Amino acid sequence: MIKRSFRLLNSLNKSTGVSNTSTTSKTIINPNTILYNNNNNNTEMENQNDNKKCLTLETICPNVISAQYAVRGELVIRAEAIGQQLVKQKKEGIKLLPFDDIVYCNIGNPQQLKQKPLSFFRQVVSLVENPDLLNNSLISQIYPSDVINRAKELLTSISGTTGAYSSSQGVPLILQSVADFIQRRDGHPSDPHDIFLTDGASTAVQRILKLLINGRTDGIMIPIPQYPLYSATIELYNGTQLGYYLNEENGWSLEVSELERSYQDAVSRGIKPRALVIINPGNPTGQSLDYENMKGIIEFCYRNKLVLLADEVYQENVYVKEQKPFVSFKKVAKDMGGFYSSMEMVSFHSVSKGFVGECGKRGGYMELNGFLPEIRSEIYKLASIGLCPNVIGQLVVDLMVRPPVQGEPSYDLYIQERDSIYNSLKRRAFALNKALNSLEGVTCNPSEGAMYAFPQIRLPTKAVEHAKSIKKSPDTFYCISLLEETGIVTVPGSGFGQRDGTYHFRTTFLPSEEAIEGVCKKMSDFHAKFMNKYR
Repeated sequence: MIKRSFRLLNSLNKSTGVSNTSTTSKTIINPNTILYNNNNNNTEMENQNDNKKCLTLETICPNVISAQYAVRGELVIRAEAIGQQLVKQKKEGIKLLPFDDIVYCNIGNPQQLKQKPLSFFRQVVSLVENPDLLNNSLISQIYPSDVINRAKELLTSISGTTGAYSSSQGVPLILQSVADFIQRRDGHPSDPHDIFLTDGASTAVQRILKLLINGRTDGIMIPIPQYPLYSATIELYNGTQLGYYLNEENGWSLEVSELERSYQDAVSRGIKPRALVIINPGNPTGQSLDYENMKGIIEFCYRNKLVLLADEVYQENVYVKEQKPFVSFKKVAKDMGGFYSSMEMVSFHSVSKGFVGECGKRGGYMELNGFLPEIRSEIYKLASIGLCPNVIGQLVVDLMVRPPVQGEPSYDLYIQERDSIYNSLKRRAFALNKALNSLEGVTCNPSEGAMYAFPQIRLPTKAVEHAKSIKKSPDTFYCISLLEETGIVTVPGSGFGQRDGTYHFRTTFLPSEEAIEGVCKKMSDFHAKFMNKYR
C-alpha cells in the first residue's frame, strides 16, 4: 500500500509539473518522497489489484472528470507542495527557495490572510457552543450583557444545543431575522417562508441548479469571466453553459445586447436557456451594477421566461458607494412593480464575504421570489434530503443580519471593527489596482466591489510559445512562474473564462495592509524579470 501511495504521488506530481528529479529539487522538493523510497516489494501484486478495481477513470461519472474548479486547482496543489518544503527548510535551517511563506491570493478567504473575526460574533458563538459558561457567576464580568442575552435567545431557539438537527429550512428565529434584514435593506416585505438557510451560498446555488437542469438541452447563462462554482456545477449536473461576455473595455459592464446574443445563439443550437446568473458585485471582475442596468436585465429575464439567479454575496464589499451603492435585484424588481415584482428570482447571500469573512463557518441563505407553491415544496424536499444546514453556520447568519444596535454594549466595538475592516479593504483594493496598472503590458479595471482584481496581461510571443510547448495555457504558465518565484498564489484567467487571445489572472487584495505593499513589490519585480526573459 505504501508503494501504491508513492505511485499515486508521482502521478499527481507529473500532472501538476512537480518533479522529484534533480533538475527541480532546488525549487520544489516533495517532502514525502523520502518516506516511500525503500519499499520495492509487491509491485506486481499491486498492479494486479489495480486491474480489479470497480472505480477507475473510465467507470466513474464522466461529468466529474470534465468539471473544473480553478480556484483550488493545479496552482493550489503546487503551492501546498511548496509549503511543505518551506516547513522542511525552516526546520532544517536551510534556504532552497527565494521566499519564506506562501501567500494565498487565490481565493476569498479573509481570515486565512489574518483578518480578525468580529468580537461580537465569536463571543456569542462561544457561549452557544458551551452554554455551561452561562451558569458561571463571573460570566457578566467577561461578556457584555447583549452577548449573553443573544446567546440565551439563540440557545432557546435551538433547544439548548448546537449538536441537534434543526428544521430542514433552518431555525425559525433566524429565518425571521433574515426576513427582517431584507425588509430593512430593500424597503419591501420579505416572508421567512421563502427563505432557506444553507451551508454557505454555494450549497444554495447547487440546489437551485439541480432543480433547473434536466439535461444537455437545458442551458444556464453565466458571465464570462465567471466564478467557476457555476461552470463546474452545470457540468456536474449535465447541463450546458451559455456564456455571455462582460465588456472589459467598459469596466466589465454587462450589456443587455450581449445577453440577447447569447440567448439567441443558444436557441439556434437547440438549447433552452433556463436561467440567468448575475454576480453583483462581480467575481472575479469586481464591477458593481447600477440601477438602470439592473432594470434592463430584469426586463430581459421576464421577456424570455428566465429565472434570475442573483449572486449577491459581496453586497457589503462595495468601494464606490457614493456612485454605485449596492441595490439588490429583488428591490429593483419590486420597485418596477406589476408583473416584474413577481418574476421568478433567487437571491443568495453568505457569511463568508463582506467584513464578516467567516468562510469556515459555512453559513448562508437564499430567498425565493415568485415561485409556485409546488416548486417551493420541491426545493424544501431537496433541503430535507440534506437534513439541515449546519447549526453554527445558521447562528452566524443571524449575527450577520442582526448585529448589535446603537445603545447596546457591543455596538461601539462592532462598528469600530466593521469600519476598520471595510476601510482597509478599500485602501488595499486601490493600492493593488494602482500597482497592477503600473506593470508593463498590464491593464486592470478598478475593483469597485468584491475582493479581487482581474488584470489583463499582454505576454511576449516567446512566453506564449514556450507555454504552449509545455502544454500549458499562457496565463497558467505565468501564474506558475509567479508562484515559484514569489510564493504568491493566483488563479489564471482561463479558470474563469476570457475572450480568446486574451490572458488574465485573478488575485485577491486580502493580505493585510502591512503585507499588501510587499505583495505588490514582489509582483512588480517578478513581472519585470518575466517580461525581460521572454522579450
